Amino acid sequence: MRGLFLHTAASVVASMPKSAQRTVAAVSAAPAQPASGYRAGVRAVLPLIPAVLAFGVSFGVLAQAADMSAAASIVMSATTFAGSAQFAVVSVLGAGGTAAAAIVAAVLLNARYGPMGLAAAEVFKGGPLRRILEAQLLVDESWALSNRDGRFDRRVMLGAGGFLYVGWNAGTAVGVVAGDSLADPATLGLDAAFPALFLALLAPLLRARTSVAAALLGAAIALALTPITPAGVPVIAATAACLVGLARPRSLPAGAQAGEAGRRQGGQSRHAGGHETRPQEAST
Repeated sequence: MRGLFLHTAASVVASMPKSAQRTVAAVSAAPAQPASGYRAGVRAVLPLIPAVLAFGVSFGVLAQAADMSAAASIVMSATTFAGSAQFAVVSVLGAGGTAAAAIVAAVLLNARYGPMGLAAAEVFKGGPLRRILEAQLLVDESWALSNRDGRFDRRVMLGAGGFLYVGWNAGTAVGVVAGDSLADPATLGLDAAFPALFLALLAPLLRARTSVAAALLGAAIALALTPITPAGVPVIAATAACLVGLARPRSLPAGAQAGEAGRRQGGQSRHAGGHETRPQEAST
């Protein structure tokens, strides 16, 4: 049956005029447009929901272990909606750090949303309250899934972000309830959720020597300050390692140097060739 369909389709295309055949080929070769709409956002983020739920539960349990009230934990997830920042707060408070250190650590981790929000600002419509509520759903996943070569699909962003929001807050609520019945979250390995999260965020960034140098320097700063400073300070101080990215390399890699030399040589050859043809052009 499949062979019959293929033979029929081939016969139809062969009987078409050449111009129509070219049109069919062009349409077939055209890249598929990404899906749009709220449902497309929900479908795109659906595979991430189990992990989001698990991390939400972990946050709720660890928040209870850090002596955060149930209401404070749930309100923080509803208003902050940023896993890395929330885990940082719980980690600092759980280690005995001050609220100020926890807030600074969270702000530094969420600073990336500044340029992300500016890039997607044009998709948020309506008055200030509506824009604020919609912007609450802009997180790493919804921002990436709705990106269309520098432009953003508003419905995909809101669909994905809304589903993630529900999953994160549901997980937090479950963790808060479960946290009251757990004597020590470490018995379930939940105390490793915080470092595991940041290792997962760090791994894709270690593609260049500068990134590796910044990561190692940050780790060294944190390890050196941990025994002598209050909890939370090593995390904040370690962010100074990002200044490594401001340093420019003294020399280009070998491949880049060869490419640059080739471009210079080619430019000089074209320049010399232009001079050589001028007398011939004058003589003609």
